[in-house]
Amino acid sequence: MPTVAIVEDDSALRQVLGRGLREEGFEVPVCVSTGSDLLRQIDGVTPEVFVVDIGLPDVDGRDLCLALRARGVDTPVLFLTARGGITDRLAGFHSGADDYLPKPFHFDELVVRLLALIRRSGSQRPAPPGLHLDPASHTLRDGARAVSLTPTEFRMLALLLARRGEVVRRQALINAAWPPGAMVHDNTLDAYVVRLRRKLTEIGRAGVVTTIRGVGYSIS
Repeated sequence: MPTVAIVEDDSALRQVLGRGLREEGFEVPVCVSTGSDLLRQIDGVTPEVFVVDIGLPDVDGRDLCLALRARGVDTPVLFLTARGGITDRLAGFHSGADDYLPKPFHFDELVVRLLALIRRSGSQRPAPPGLHLDPASHTLRDGARAVSLTPTEFRMLALLLARRGEVVRRQALINAAWPPGAMVHDNTLDAYVVRLRRKLTEIGRAGVVTTIRGVGYSIS
């Protein structure tokens, strides 16, 4: 059976999703109301697709998606949201989402989209050892050491970790960390990278961010 994890804070909709998807032949091992609950419960669970409400009570669903990607989770993510404007959709895709379904929606369309995402999905990469991003508190942890991040720092670092070993272009970092259409100067991005390096050094991860001059950055 295809496996789906659901995070939706509306209790009535969450029950409908869980019951309806089970009736359609899905296994639903995780069906929770907050991003923090999802991150706690997916250890040892390997869903084939996530259904994530963007407007969660404890965390922006886009930050939750970034945190999953930073853990090395490549599982497809479908966002549910009442905010269906182009700006919101772009921000969702820049955070690593694979599909976007505005509310209200037809249940049959949700099922078809989930099955299509599962067919196209690939394998997961291992998570970077030791490092964990908490999207609710915007905290980076490495064992017992922790450091607080601003939302912008969190989104930049999450994208770098999600694509570790690759060169992440400057524009990709801007797209992930700032709202669509924001005017971000080169020195602003560079200043945030300096701050990230400083905070990584605080938890014993000095030198992990490399500058690829004129292109972007990479993290090891």
